[in-house]
Amino acid sequence: MKKENEKLSVLLISEGTYPFYGGGISTWSHMLCDRVSNVDYTLYSINAGFEQEPIFKLSENVKKVIQIPLWAPDEPQDYVSFSKEYYKVVNKKERTTPKVIRNQFVPLFEKFIQLVYESSENMEALDFVFKSMWEYFQDYDYKETLKSEEVWEVFQREATKETEEDGSFGASLFDLTVGLRWLYRFFIPFSIPIEKVDISHITLSGFPLIPALVLKYRYGTPLMITEHGVYVRERLLYINRSDYSYFIKDLLIKLTEIITRLSYYKADKILSVNKFNITWELMYGADPSKIEITYNGVDHQKFVPREKPVHLKSIPTVVAAARIFELKDVLTMIRSCAVVRKKIPNVQYLVYGDKNAVPEYTAECEALIDELQLRNNFFLKGFHNEPHLIFSEGDISILTSISEGFPFTVIESMSCGVPVVATDVGGVIEAIDEMSGFVCKPRDPEAIGAKVIQLLQDTELREKMSKHARQRVIDHFTLGIFIDSYERIYSSVYNAADLKLTPQ
Repeated sequence: MKKENEKLSVLLISEGTYPFYGGGISTWSHMLCDRVSNVDYTLYSINAGFEQEPIFKLSENVKKVIQIPLWAPDEPQDYVSFSKEYYKVVNKKERTTPKVIRNQFVPLFEKFIQLVYESSENMEALDFVFKSMWEYFQDYDYKETLKSEEVWEVFQREATKETEEDGSFGASLFDLTVGLRWLYRFFIPFSIPIEKVDISHITLSGFPLIPALVLKYRYGTPLMITEHGVYVRERLLYINRSDYSYFIKDLLIKLTEIITRLSYYKADKILSVNKFNITWELMYGADPSKIEITYNGVDHQKFVPREKPVHLKSIPTVVAAARIFELKDVLTMIRSCAVVRKKIPNVQYLVYGDKNAVPEYTAECEALIDELQLRNNFFLKGFHNEPHLIFSEGDISILTSISEGFPFTVIESMSCGVPVVATDVGGVIEAIDEMSGFVCKPRDPEAIGAKVIQLLQDTELREKMSKHARQRVIDHFTLGIFIDSYERIYSSVYNAADLKLTPQ
């Protein structure tokens, strides 16, 4: 039990976002860490490689940053101090013999692969396997185990059963190597010790679950999930559009689905940033009694209406804040610009966001801009470190995503009194009403372009929407409402867990 006014300790677990990368989840995370008054945070950042410095100025509420670079040449467990800890590492390696691996780990790993390929909904069995794996890695070496011949053989045997039995596409040696390599990287957090905290909080229902499981298994730490864009939905979209082989797609889809189910099964609280997500959460086994909607909020005293810059005043301008990658569907945004230019030849689209997130996609966007001859109309402006100044450059703003949670860019634009044309994904329809902007079907540049034209040409409508959008944010989506919700929820999750652990 906490003393009065004593802060809670929270491990905030993210993947490829805060504090080393930008985007909506990073914005959300930064506001939590900066404004929540009853919590001290440890950030657990799972990244592809090692990042030198955060891109955010971290709040005093952030006491520690743990970075886990899953795909770096030097793996996290390679970093040990050459003191008594070094000898523990050596002892673990010496104890990890082929016999130990064969008798103690292989049966667990075999059962895990079987559960994956069965698309099992038996979360009790999966939970038991994961807990047993974690217990194994307390005594034995991770790298020696996962790189052993015994593990390779069981993976090869179990992962190819399905394709052999139904006569579908087989698995090549390359497929099997890639598949096991992914599992090796995904499971690394099982081998990383974590200090005790009061609550673990994951920002998506995927493999960031694993460090939260470590805390739950060791200390009984309660687990919160905040579901932004539905992880399983976005992964399925990505995997199905990828160039992976049938075997790899099948493995990744099954892994994603079973980890999503386990996330919901183990969660003490599931926070959804919109109503749309709940359908998916229930589909993958979430207990309705654990779910609560918490809309994102914006600092309406910072995101305020401003005069349009002088150099843009005579130019019909559409502004966007979006990282340049597939889910933002910038290609559709570019095509909508071509539609608008037919009616408004001097239109300009100004798109602010990281151009280096997916270089291949950025190159595709640049090629389409050239193909449609839009170099005088469509501009990828790159990262902007003062997002509250972006929206005043536009007469309207635009969002063309194919998947979203509750996008900050929409409510930030509304707070600035800038009407929005957006796609009907995630919680967009819950943010925008009929007097704040227009909502269109995804991947429909003609319809999106038509609404952009309507708003750019109708000054009176734009001004009405501007006032209404600003007021809607003040009434429903302020930072104060958002922070109050999280302070209350953190306390309630901790108190409920504490009550369970207190002898009656």
